[in-house]
Amino acid sequence: MSESIGRRDLFRIGGKKVAESASHLATAEVANRAPGWIRPPFALDELDFLLRCTRCDKCLEACPHDVLFALPARTGHHAAGTPAMNLLQKGCHMCAGWPCAAACESEALKLPEAGVDRPPDPPKFAVAKIDQTACLPYSGPECGACAGSCPVPGALNWEGGVRPVIDRERCTGCALCREACIADPKAIRISALDPAGKIAAA
Repeated sequence: MSESIGRRDLFRIGGKKVAESASHLATAEVANRAPGWIRPPFALDELDFLLRCTRCDKCLEACPHDVLFALPARTGHHAAGTPAMNLLQKGCHMCAGWPCAAACESEALKLPEAGVDRPPDPPKFAVAKIDQTACLPYSGPECGACAGSCPVPGALNWEGGVRPVIDRERCTGCALCREACIADPKAIRISALDPAGKIAAA
């Protein structure tokens, strides 16, 4: 009897190890693929987001500026159909009330609690960086097309009143400056945050 119990325990422990290994592999795969897209504001960490997102498209329908789109099948079965932001073509207007997040019933997009008279602070959801080789003021001509485009106080500043400079601590990555940019190619690069969603990618 004791030998039978020992074998049963062995199989249970072995099964647990296999499940843990599979979970770690899945997490690693998700983390490796996540930098390929930018999630909507207030998205949970990628693995939790994928577990909660029902692909209902309600956040896409709630976005008044059509910034969100569903990832295509080529992104893999884990991510296909889930929402991402098209920040290379349009900027996020960080709408009052965050309708995309408010529409999410599964809480894959989860608004933080805020005071009655204070809306939640805007989250960081991407990284904006100026390509100085493409930005006109860095090569001589005056421009200023992106002046006034940034909705976050202090995130877009002007060196010597001429050259735009992004404060990466304050910048949310909304890409409205990129949308306003008249350079060809665009002088604002937009990229995803690192997989942890905390440290900005270079």
